[in-house]
Amino acid sequence: MAVTTYIVDKDGNQIDASTATVPANRDFRGAWVLNGSVISEDLTKAKEIFADKVREARKPLLEALDADFMKAQETGADTAAIVASKQALRDAPTAGDSATSIAELKAAWPSCCGDNPYA
Repeated sequence: MAVTTYIVDKDGNQIDASTATVPANRDFRGAWVLNGSVISEDLTKAKEIFADKVREARKPLLEALDADFMKAQETGADTAAIVASKQALRDAPTAGDSATSIAELKAAWPSCCGDNPYA
C-alpha cells in the first residue's frame, strides 16, 4: 500500500505533496498558502516569522550588552556606544516591515543580529 504525503498550509488546507508546486526552501514554512496546486508564502505571516527569528537572535546579544553596561557603570566608563547598540537591537525586529517580497524580507536581516540565516 502506497503512503501519501500531504502538505498542510498555514490555514489547514492540504494537498498531496506529489501534485504540489512548492517553494524552493522552507525558510517561511509557517507562512505557506495553498492556491490550487501551488504553494506560495504569505508575506504578512512571513514578516511575523522573520521578526520572531530576529528576536531569537538578538536575545543573547542584549543580555551580553546588559552585562557590559553594568560593568561600564561600575567603572564610570562611557556607555553611549552600548546604549546605541542596545537600541539598534531593540529596533531590529522591524527591519523587514517595508519588504514587498520574500526576497526583500530575506535581505533585510539586520547586521546587528549577526550572520543572515537567509543568505
